[in-house]
Amino acid sequence: MATILIAEDEKQIQTILADYAKKNNHSVLLADDGVEALMALKNNVVDLMILDIMMPTVDGYLVCKQAREISDLPIIFLTAKVDESDKLYGYQLGADDYVTKPFSPNVLMAKVRALLNRTGRGEEIGNLFKAGQIILDPLAREVRVEGRSIELTHTEYELLLLFMQNPKQVFSREQLLNRVWGYDFEGTTRTVDVHVKNLRQKLGTQGQAIVTLIRSGYKFEVNSDG
Repeated sequence: MATILIAEDEKQIQTILADYAKKNNHSVLLADDGVEALMALKNNVVDLMILDIMMPTVDGYLVCKQAREISDLPIIFLTAKVDESDKLYGYQLGADDYVTKPFSPNVLMAKVRALLNRTGRGEEIGNLFKAGQIILDPLAREVRVEGRSIELTHTEYELLLLFMQNPKQVFSREQLLNRVWGYDFEGTTRTVDVHVKNLRQKLGTQGQAIVTLIRSGYKFEVNSDG
């Protein structure tokens, strides 16, 4: 199940899209304008965004541009603009696909599935997640690094699982606190830094996959040469 952000100011279209996404077993976040869309991206882990261009306050072009500064999540433009120049500009900003109104919700959901499958949520082998020399088995709650099993605390395991499910996704410290520790956790963001440091140490040379982004947070990225 993926989390899809629908940024659309026309309520009827927004409702239709949300219904179809839920029927396809996705969770949904809704934004009525560009400002709400950017806030949703900042405060949530989003797997894919369906983005209208002509929205009040901040248009879809600017949302796409700013989204690309923090994430490589798939973005589908949904718009009444049909000129080739508009499409080319959207692709130039980093959009992955472009759907013009009127549209078929079933076709749009097919595009959503294709993008999610293509971009992936980590390289999943059966029930395993693999990245570089790290293999995580969710069923056994076991982690192996370079062929050897390592012992992680519950929190370290949950952090690693979240990272491996969302490669290249930028997480702020606040997002990690909410996702791993819970919204009612009363600690500070320093807690995240301490646990990430410990997790890196246990991963050894593979710990470099957890990348620190100054003033932004962390992301998980493994070089293609593994």
